[in-house]
Amino acid sequence: MKENAVITIISITIIVLNMMMIIVLDIKNAIMMATMAEVTTVTMAEIMVATMAEVTTVTMAEIMVATMAEVTAVVMAEITAATMAEVTAVTMAEVTVVVMAEVMVVVMAVITVVVKDVAAVGAGCFNLINN
Repeated sequence: MKENAVITIISITIIVLNMMMIIVLDIKNAIMMATMAEVTTVTMAEIMVATMAEVTTVTMAEIMVATMAEVTAVVMAEITAATMAEVTAVTMAEVTVVVMAEVMVVVMAVITVVVKDVAAVGAGCFNLINN
């Protein structure tokens, strides 16, 4: 009878230990799953933040380069056009004034020579008539 009781106690003890082992394994698996989920979540969040920062930086740099190139090209074209128009207007005005002044000098010299020649001829004719 004693032997049966000992065997029963040992059997119950083994069953309880097996149940405790199963519970411990379940707890361990739950902890591992929670840990893996947490690690995965944190890792993915960090990867996403780093990736988005990198993508944003590169994209903004490319946009800024393209925008600045376009703006620079347009501004330089406008400055060049305005400058060339101004330079052309001023140069043409100055050239016109200088050329007109030179033409007037030449014309006046020619007119003066012609008038002197005509006056001389007229004087000669007057002298001839009066003599």
